[in-house]
Amino acid sequence: MSFKVAFIGAGSIGFTRGLLRDLLTVPEFHDIEVAFTDINQHNLDMVTELCQRDIRENGLNIRIEASTDRREALKDAKYVLCTIRVGGLEAFATDVDIPLKYGIDQCVGDTLCAGGIMYGQRGIAEMLRICQDIRDVASPDVLLLNYANPMAMLTWACNKYGGVRTIGLCHGVQHGHRQIAEVYGLKKEEVDIICAGINHQTWYIQARHQGKDLTEGLLEAFEKHPEFARTEKVRIDMLRRFGYYSTESNGHLSEYVPWYRKRADEIQDWIDLGSWINGETGGYLRVCTEGRNWFETDFPNWMIDKAMVYAAEKRSEEHGSYIIEGLETGRLYRGHFNMVNQGIIANLPDDAIIEAPGYVDGNGISMPHVGNLPLGPAAVCNVSISVQRLAVEAAVHGDDKLLRQAFMMDPLVGAVCNPKEIWQLVDEMLVAQEKWLPQYGSAVEEAKKRLAAGNLIPTRDYEGAARLKVKTVQEMQQDREAATKNAGEADKGKDRASVNS
Repeated sequence: MSFKVAFIGAGSIGFTRGLLRDLLTVPEFHDIEVAFTDINQHNLDMVTELCQRDIRENGLNIRIEASTDRREALKDAKYVLCTIRVGGLEAFATDVDIPLKYGIDQCVGDTLCAGGIMYGQRGIAEMLRICQDIRDVASPDVLLLNYANPMAMLTWACNKYGGVRTIGLCHGVQHGHRQIAEVYGLKKEEVDIICAGINHQTWYIQARHQGKDLTEGLLEAFEKHPEFARTEKVRIDMLRRFGYYSTESNGHLSEYVPWYRKRADEIQDWIDLGSWINGETGGYLRVCTEGRNWFETDFPNWMIDKAMVYAAEKRSEEHGSYIIEGLETGRLYRGHFNMVNQGIIANLPDDAIIEAPGYVDGNGISMPHVGNLPLGPAAVCNVSISVQRLAVEAAVHGDDKLLRQAFMMDPLVGAVCNPKEIWQLVDEMLVAQEKWLPQYGSAVEEAKKRLAAGNLIPTRDYEGAARLKVKTVQEMQQDREAATKNAGEADKGKDRASVNS
């Protein structure tokens, strides 16, 4: 069978190379068309060269069509995989550093909180342009598989305003599934789970082994685990107080709620510095920066290293290739997908993007009715959904009043800052990110005037409670294997460890 798959943001080495391997592991897909597009010609050239080498070494004849002309890459595409980061590491740094001046200490800043909201403003503006291109030139039955964060906000905007059927995909559910199995001494495939909520705040509302419920003893099992008791303190505390384990990592989860990062002198009580994903200040920005620097420097060695092997046992847990396989071959796949709610989770809003179990086969994608989330987890999700809705509408309409309201309603921003501080923070972020926010032209100009007028609220030069320095290339050369793994992984939090383990 033959159809076209287009990768937008293909200069992302971690996602692109792995997702392509996953696709081409499927025997029926050895004659598909593949197109890569990215705004950065240099990154696009490197990733294309590397992936083309992998294809050749695996004995396939597919020739990657690579172009900075997005519409050319999207032409006649049946599936589009999106892994963009609008503004790159330059904008990402402002997502982390400017809020720190106001005491907002984020580990990641790409989903909620100040950084995630601004990332959404940049991403939504671009995603709507991408959707326009898809509607104009792609196949009429095209499916957009979005891997870009903030997952819920971007997927929400594409479905409501972009006119393109869009599903958001994440690997968070798989990680927690594996952890639940581990604390009971079981293998992941031995534990059946139902997970439901919103992306990065999805809850394991059911976990069973041979018909036996595992949720009742889960808190005690995590508290006794020699590693997780140190590395997942926030998640364990949320389990203690809300009754269910949450999908997202310790560092991610800590910035979505108001309780764990609002006081600088308490942050260290809740995090662990053995891995960035356990709560390090700006941790994801650091490892992404190191990964990009390493790939740029070490690329010639990547071309002489062994090629990726397209074999079933090497296939990752990323949902994308399995969804395409199910739709095209009819094979059944069960995963967890981000979709417009429409009653799937009864006590979350119908217009929200929820994450819940789904099934894929030749008949399409089916999402079973979950019913009500437990009241506590639903309340946590509903707070975040309110922020997401404000942020989406702000981005689509260029409405800085809604943007400021999203900041005020954000749990951690609201816990740390008062309204006047939030207004000034938004002004600073709008001005710093002006070139990626075309919808905010007049709002940016007004923000510039206010910042230039003086009488500003004092801020501070603050590095955060747990900031680590970016490693130099020379330092990374001391462990090339680790540096290459970091640069090449889509999931940079896969290997989590404790500093004490």
